Amino acid sequence: MDIALGAAVRIRRRTLGISQEALADQCGVSFQQIQKYENGANRISFSRLVQIARALKCRVVDLMDVLDAPDRETTGDLDMLTRMRTPGALELLAAYENLPPEARSSLVSFLKAMAHAAAPRPTDAAPVA
Repeated sequence: MDIALGAAVRIRRRTLGISQEALADQCGVSFQQIQKYENGANRISFSRLVQIARALKCRVVDLMDVLDAPDRETTGDLDMLTRMRTPGALELLAAYENLPPEARSSLVSFLKAMAHAAAPRPTDAAPVA
């Protein structure tokens, strides 16, 4: 849960174009502490979460939405947050949103083909002597 909450903070911060240093200054902590929060290495206290939400111009519940849904399956949401932490994921999504539908379809097909080609293959069984 700490990782998912940290990922939500990172996504919101990067969406707004705020650096870790700027967020840290607004919250009265070091940028290393923000890194630890975003990576899930350190747990975010509720009072600190309120500060972070204010600095990110959102509500606490907006950051906790993926965690605060006992009536729905959250595995997909957590998986999405984990994937969004991949370097370049937000930039790729932003560029993708600007493409026309036919270009999106072509790009998805291209990326699937690249991923398939890059996937590890089981090695052929060695001949028995």
